[in-house]
Amino acid sequence: MASMKLGVFTDEVSQDLDRAVKLATRFSCDGVEIRSVWSKSVQHLDDEDIARIQSTLNHAGLEVCAIASPVFKCELDDDAAHEEHLEYLRNCIRVAKALGTDIVRIFTFWKHGPSGPVWDKIKEKFAPALPIAEEAGITLGLENEASTYVATAAEAKRFVEEMGSPALKITWDPCNEVYADEGITPYPDAYRLVEPYVVHVHVKDAKRDPGAKEATIMPVGEGIVDWKGQFRELLSRGYDGYLSLETHWRPQALTEEQMNRPGGESFSESGEYASEVCMENLVSILAEARREVGGAA
Repeated sequence: MASMKLGVFTDEVSQDLDRAVKLATRFSCDGVEIRSVWSKSVQHLDDEDIARIQSTLNHAGLEVCAIASPVFKCELDDDAAHEEHLEYLRNCIRVAKALGTDIVRIFTFWKHGPSGPVWDKIKEKFAPALPIAEEAGITLGLENEASTYVATAAEAKRFVEEMGSPALKITWDPCNEVYADEGITPYPDAYRLVEPYVVHVHVKDAKRDPGAKEATIMPVGEGIVDWKGQFRELLSRGYDGYLSLETHWRPQALTEEQMNRPGGESFSESGEYASEVCMENLVSILAEARREVGGAA
């Protein structure tokens, strides 16, 4: 059976790394995902910050499972922002290497309408990131994200195949398929499209009521994502990467802006309680999936 590993975004718990680490160790996590720490976004971390993070994680016996960068969460036609984000990528690669991970999450520009009319432009603007990653030996985990042009599993599959770089894989977020206007059933339908390219998995949940314009974030296991089915298939297929909890749910809902541009104290407020609820559900569902897969073996 696959030895899937468990992680959590630190800033979904707290901007205080020590508090995030305590939750991670309480749930026997193997690692954490870094997006913002001490209200400082990952692309702005300096050598002193990195040393503090590494010391804390070493003491707790945790590793870094991925760098959750914001790279290419910017406007497609903004050349200055494009250059800035390429610099973000270089900085995130530096952080990744220092913290011992080879996965850096990446996006495909803020979405303004269908991706079709600007598909070639997206590829053109994304392309310079590939040699940077290839030279560094880093895997770019492209996330399907409803606020960006590659919003669905189908688009992610097409994009990765057309870009044709060994450095480009997929950070699979089934919940984001719920938010995408053209999304399909996250599991099994959407997952089966991206399965060959999945290098990392984000765990959160949502519901979308019939006729509702927007999805609503929910605690893991209380939305419409079939997480037990997803976990069973990952186990059966021998996936040995991470399940990384990206809570997003809060007792008092985050704004769309906070979910699209996460970070800072207001984003992390009440995150510790919310992440504990979600992690308890995640661990329980995963245990059921393991039992079922083990029993079928």
